[in-house]
Amino acid sequence: MSGLKFELQHTDSSCAARAGRITTGHGVIETPIFMPVGTVGSVKAVHVPELKDDIKAQIILGNTYHLYLRPGLDVLEKAGGLHRFNSFDRPMLTDSGGFQVFSLTGLRKMTEEGVTFQSHIDGSRHLFTPERVMDIERSIGADIMMAFDECCPGTADYSYAKKSMQRTHRWLDRCIQRFDETEPKYGYHQALFPIVQGCTYRDLRTESAEYIASKGAEGNAIGGLAVGEPAPVMYEMIELVNGILPKDRPRYLMGVGTPENILEGIGLGVDMFDCVMPTRNGRNAMLFTKDGIINIRNKKWEDAFEPIESDGASYVDTLYTKAYLHHLFKAKEYLALQIASVHNLAFYLWLVGEARKHILADDYHAWKDIMVKRVMQRI
Repeated sequence: MSGLKFELQHTDSSCAARAGRITTGHGVIETPIFMPVGTVGSVKAVHVPELKDDIKAQIILGNTYHLYLRPGLDVLEKAGGLHRFNSFDRPMLTDSGGFQVFSLTGLRKMTEEGVTFQSHIDGSRHLFTPERVMDIERSIGADIMMAFDECCPGTADYSYAKKSMQRTHRWLDRCIQRFDETEPKYGYHQALFPIVQGCTYRDLRTESAEYIASKGAEGNAIGGLAVGEPAPVMYEMIELVNGILPKDRPRYLMGVGTPENILEGIGLGVDMFDCVMPTRNGRNAMLFTKDGIINIRNKKWEDAFEPIESDGASYVDTLYTKAYLHHLFKAKEYLALQIASVHNLAFYLWLVGEARKHILADDYHAWKDIMVKRVMQRI
């Protein structure tokens, strides 16, 4: 059973942007890459054939917290793991569920052992420990498993942020021990990625990045950003951490973000991104396009009979007009949510694909500066 492999193909001479290739038991991922979020085993409003053939998703996410509660581990194990359950036969990553657990304000209690929480579905009580989360992620069967960490609030003071980071490190050691004690359940390798924390404090981020780097994991993640801090501060933390994390392992920036965030993150050496923004904003009538951002509910699109995007990345871009999609949203038709989600995800995958081309051409920085202004303007 071969492990996860990362080949660093080129680093742009003008910045830290990297093009690489990750090989997993379910296929190859060309980086930089955006990963659609499939929280409960599905990317909202999108069929698997659309994910694979039109959006060209190379990897998607599942969420440990949600999949543990429903459909539950018994069902997933009987199905043969999440890949067989949802019919997505390409690589998958599972978040540890830490963010969801820690967001259950008033419904959870944290100790050194782990986190006791109440289900948002039926109020039942559960305990997530580092060991339990590793077992759950083994049962789900994702190619990449995330370590269980404490998700520190972005507004935390220094004392709290330090204690939180130290607990994350202690939990990581327990995750690694449990991971090493167990085996994959479905015949292919699973990798474990630790998560750098430390809020927006440079010394804590440095300490955490050094601790995570010392573990020699097959890949590493940066958590606790894009939670309300100013974008320049986020970029400062990314640059700091990526200067410490090993260059020969993939780097995953969790939960980020806008097209601008992604392009800037790539320029700082990030390889992997995920965010609910393309699907969530799409379901609320916001379209990301090559020429800027559209609110398709605006009256100006009522009789706009041109394609959604004439040279768009998805089949829906030329099949449907702006006027038709405007009408669907006004009529509250479910098809509107599907069209907008497919379009936005295809755009995000197109964007990172173009970024990769320009990294390999060694002109990423100049291209990025032009594209940020172009794709973030309001139309």
